[in-house]
Amino acid sequence: MTLATPLCDWHSTHGGRMVDFAGWNMPVQYKGIVDEHNAVRTAAGLFDISHMGRLRFTGPDAREFLDEVQTVDLSKLKTGQIRYGFMLNESGGILDDILVYDWPDAPQLVVNASNREKLLAWMTPLATRYAVSIEDLTLTRAMLAVQGPQAIDIAAKLLGDEVRQLKYYTGKPMTSSNEPVLVSRTGYTGEDGVELIIDSGSAVALWQAVLAAGESVGIHPCGLGCRDTLRLEAAMPLYGHELSEEIDPLTAGLSFAIKLSKPANFIGKTALEKIATGPIPRPRVGLALDGKRIAREKTPVVSGENIIGEVTSGTFSPTFQKSIAMAYLDATFAEPGTRLEVDIRGKRESATVVPLPFYKRNS
Repeated sequence: MTLATPLCDWHSTHGGRMVDFAGWNMPVQYKGIVDEHNAVRTAAGLFDISHMGRLRFTGPDAREFLDEVQTVDLSKLKTGQIRYGFMLNESGGILDDILVYDWPDAPQLVVNASNREKLLAWMTPLATRYAVSIEDLTLTRAMLAVQGPQAIDIAAKLLGDEVRQLKYYTGKPMTSSNEPVLVSRTGYTGEDGVELIIDSGSAVALWQAVLAAGESVGIHPCGLGCRDTLRLEAAMPLYGHELSEEIDPLTAGLSFAIKLSKPANFIGKTALEKIATGPIPRPRVGLALDGKRIAREKTPVVSGENIIGEVTSGTFSPTFQKSIAMAYLDATFAEPGTRLEVDIRGKRESATVVPLPFYKRNS
């Protein structure tokens, strides 16, 4: 059965081209991916991200349990702080990349839609050793993301100037039209912005209020298509592409989200400690193609007659007007400036290894 977010009908009746994504009926675009992408880079875009899993942990052992099953050191978090982290298997492979929220009432995780049920099945038997309850809020809450240079100004019209005081990767309960809203300042586009979590029944009203508040600066409703081009320019990994149970966070170049020094012996820690003692044999890199053809996932990267890597994500960048990709390459060829080729359906295209991210906002 395909699930529907509380905004699904709005998307369908306002030009959203709907697709099945991770078991959810979601808009891939409205007027067009490039227009929506450019709106986020220059003004603002509004995304329905209600499909993302939201899990709440309560009980005397909630924090102790979470310290075992993910990489963020909860003892270092202050109320309202948010951190990017991972859930790992015993060999250090990534079960999911997550956001850990230390809300005032209880810690919560935001997880990928495609992994929510897998993670719940994995955690449930582990939780029996703790006094902890896991509550899945995904189907009773909506989650919106406002992203772009004008995003904070738009949010302030609805939430007040309090939202301007939020530091990056923090969150706080606020109100909009007397409705409680959990507000966080993170993002998955390379731009500034906020996420708004609200009861499902209030989702449409808040969505429409955000669009009205941003109309004068050119806000666009945005779909999954531009979310992918935006995150790729910002070199943000996507589960199932750059991340999987066969890839560890150190190989993915995401060591900042691993706290090997934290006291808790989290699942996968021993494996990561071993991986950390040696060089990474096949790191994640950026590629800039000379031509306009797109190197899609699983495109071979070659040097001479040898396959030396594989593309994980690729697109034609609306911001830079060129074809870009991320790939895992043999370390010998991973230095920026290295000239290589990609084999796109039997035809080779020249490419250069470049630093990540491709795009970084000015402030």
